Order: sequence, then structure tokens, then C-alpha cells
Amino acid sequence: MTREHGNSFYGPLDDPAADAGHLDHPPRVGFFTDTSVCIGCKACEVACKEWNDVPEDGLGLLGMSFDNTGMLGASSWRHVAFIEQQRPLGGQDAGLSALPTGPSVTDAQEEVVADALRGTERGGGELGTAPVDLGFPSFDLPGAATGAETRTDFRWLMSSDVCKHCTHAGCLDVCPTGALFRTEFSTVVVQQDICNGCGYCVSGCPYGVIDRRPDDGRAWKCTLCYDRLRGGLEPACAKACPTDSIQFGVLDELRERADRRLEQLHGAGVAEARLYGRDPDDGVGGDGAFFLLLDEPEVYGLPPDPVVPTRDLPDMWRYAGVAASALLAAAAAVFVGGGGRR
Repeated sequence: MTREHGNSFYGPLDDPAADAGHLDHPPRVGFFTDTSVCIGCKACEVACKEWNDVPEDGLGLLGMSFDNTGMLGASSWRHVAFIEQQRPLGGQDAGLSALPTGPSVTDAQEEVVADALRGTERGGGELGTAPVDLGFPSFDLPGAATGAETRTDFRWLMSSDVCKHCTHAGCLDVCPTGALFRTEFSTVVVQQDICNGCGYCVSGCPYGVIDRRPDDGRAWKCTLCYDRLRGGLEPACAKACPTDSIQFGVLDELRERADRRLEQLHGAGVAEARLYGRDPDDGVGGDGAFFLLLDEPEVYGLPPDPVVPTRDLPDMWRYAGVAASALLAAAAAVFVGGGGRR
């Protein structure tokens, strides 16, 4: 089965493994990341590094954020983004179980949040959450100078980003050595023993995921734990996630699950919830790793409308062929016409 995408021809519908020559292959697998339940624990980052022997890439904090990796790269195959927003607190407090999960979007909800917080028992007790004097100023951060019961003016958005394992992967299209290949699971993997460090794949990725390490120049990125998949195991990051924010499985089943989760959040009043990378008809043919977001993609550092740079290559070659044929025909006509006059 084939389909058209824009002005370009693509291969079998959402079956990259078959398009790559895997005739007898398992179902396509991937990630569904539900950011509404991410707690920013970074277990996925640690598990990824430990299993794949990814080197340490910096332990210092960036500014006043808990985000110590900043972005995906050759030594950051998982990146947990921390976004603090000056917005009313949603259902992110343990004492607000009656409120819908997600951001507060109305003035009425903001009043309900404040009332609920005032009525919530606090003060430390057995969990050791009583205020502690740390001996330094609070720098006037949102809520820093007050108790937790009054912190209704900001919220955290957290999301664990990863390579999208695109249906139509630009990095795969432009690799001149065959170092990048499509696996039988429809994922995209770099073979470091073949990579020559040319860097074409870096510019071919619409998400800015793939990168080269400065020490050897070769390209590195998430493999979706290809070695674990071949052994019948789930990827290390999904295995380590304590809240099931990162969900691994057959991609079609994950899409159905994501649709149900989105409907649930919309029904609870979280109108801003949306799926990113879910649509097989987007500029990359859909992602093998897609997300449920609680705000615009740009807030999470994601491009709003990603397009694989090689999408129009078939048309470009076709137009070039037509132009070349026309040029040859014109040259032949001039040659024949000139000979006749002689």
C-alpha cells in the first residue's frame, strides 16, 4: 500500500521496516511519553546512560533550573526538560485530588485551587516537610519566600525528550556510508564502526537530535535499546520510569492509548492537552516516539511543524530530469536546424 504526502511519493504506509527490505519483521514499536505524569526524576536519563554506556555530559545546573542536560546530543540520548511557568497551579498538589489533572485555565479554577490549598493540612509532621532555614536568601523566586500553601502562581512542565525514530528519517536519507540503518522494529540506529563523521545526518534531522562527539567526531543518538529489543526486553528508559510517563509498545496500540488519554484530559477540562508526533500525515510521516503535551510544542523546545529536509527529493529529481530532457531536446533541435541550413 502506498500513499502521497504533499508533493512527494513515499513507500508503504507507516511500515518503514518493510520499505527498508525487512520482509518478515515484528510490529513497529516505539514510545508514547505522557508528560502530564512526568515528575522530572531523571531515572530515564540515568538508565539510558548506564545501559548504553553513554558518557557523562556535565553535572552543573543551567542557571536557576534543575535541567542539567539542556538538550539532546551525542552524550544525552534522553533529556528531561524542566519548564517553570508563571501560571496558576493545576492538579499538581497532593491535596488537590478533586481537581482535574493538568493546567488551570479559568479564573474559577484558580479560586478553587487557592481554597483547596488553604484547607489542606500541612506543616511537616512525619514526612519531614516543615520549613527549614537554609541560611541564604530566596532570590525572590515565585513562592520562595512563602510556605507551600500559598504557591499557586507557577507550575512545572516536565518532559523526557528522545530521538523520534521518524517514519521518514532525514538522517537516514542523507547518510553516505550506510552507517544509519532501519531495523526490523522500524527504529533508526547508527553503526559507529561505519560512521565517518561527515555530519550530514546532523543537518538532516528536523528535531536537532543527532549530534557528533567532539572527541571522535562520530554521530550518536538513541537506538531505542536495539540490543534489548532483540532480546525481548523493553528499553532501559521505559523500564526505569516510575510513573509510566514513558510507555513502550507496539506503535499502533500506543496511538490508541494516547487518543484515549487525550480524550480523558479534555473531558477533565485540560483543554491545552495535545498529541505531538502522533499524526502519520505530518511532515515526517509520524514519529516512532510521540508525546502528550500540556502546552505548545515550542514551550518544550520542539519544532511546531517539523518537516524532513529530504521530503521533496523525489520531486526535485523528477523536475531535474524533465529540465534535462528539455535541454537535450532544445540542443538537438538547434543542431538539426543548423545542419539543415548548411
